Amino acid sequence: MEGNLRWIALTAVAPVAWGANYYVTREFLPAGQPLWGAALRALPAGCLLLAIARERPRGAWWGRSAVLGLLNTSAFFVLVYVASQTLPTSTASMVMALSPLVLMLGAWALLAERPRGAQLVAAAVGLGGVALMLGGPGAEVRPVGVLASVAALLVSAAGFLLSKRWDPGPSVLLVTAWQLTFGGLLLVAFAAATEGAPPSTGPAALAAYAYTSVIATALAFVAWFTGLRRLPAATVGLVGLLNPVTGVLLGVTMAGDALTAPQTTGMALVLAAVLGGRTTGRDVRRAAGSSDAPPVDGAVPGDRSPQSIATGTPTPTGPAAATGPTGGGR
Repeated sequence: MEGNLRWIALTAVAPVAWGANYYVTREFLPAGQPLWGAALRALPAGCLLLAIARERPRGAWWGRSAVLGLLNTSAFFVLVYVASQTLPTSTASMVMALSPLVLMLGAWALLAERPRGAQLVAAAVGLGGVALMLGGPGAEVRPVGVLASVAALLVSAAGFLLSKRWDPGPSVLLVTAWQLTFGGLLLVAFAAATEGAPPSTGPAALAAYAYTSVIATALAFVAWFTGLRRLPAATVGLVGLLNPVTGVLLGVTMAGDALTAPQTTGMALVLAAVLGGRTTGRDVRRAAGSSDAPPVDGAVPGDRSPQSIATGTPTPTGPAAATGPTGGGR
């Protein structure tokens, strides 16, 4: 169980960073150029991770990286940018809290990961907590922002489930780097064609772009996709409930939003749902080996230890240990 908590803690980096990103985007970045806002978030993050990975996709992962880049980067970042600019910090992040249910149902249909009863109960408790937090005062509901948030939820769920369905493959670092790069390049092309020159930026905006790119994208996506490889999708979705909690707390501490007793109760229920949906050892083993896809380019399946995932270099077992890892875009 201690090992499970370690993976859950690593995965939690992503929703906390994303919850804070709503506030950063709303308060410090220009509202009129969502394509450039998304491009300046994605492409620097992809280039940073490429400088660390220093590899390229192989075989089917060229196309897969492009598809994941379109879903998880291009479409998702634009929709999140629009939602962040048109909804209050707490409301924008709380709409995304529906992701546990979406990921559970999607993983059940596409990955044969049937959620446990405790996870379904935890999802219901978490959604109840979200409903309480949504009832806070001053939560302006603009249809464009709500539609953007819902679309972002569906697009990201599709991308996340495809990422898990296509595992095993190249390292998390490599797949994340290339999907961010593909998506970022696509965004730059569309932004230049439709929005003209990039927005002018001052020191505050530059610092905000640095946060959105390095912390809320490069670091957060590596942590999230590592969690998807090591944990069931249902558990990862429940960890994602920390996103709205972060959004609400930032709205209170930084933006001066009021915090009511129902919202406090809702946050307590969300935290209980995250803890109540923790995985068993069997769940983790099943999630880590759930994909029946063959290794890319003849890679020898190896041990998915924390060290191997961080470095992108598997530790082979059996006869392969004598010759070292091969193929797989590693």
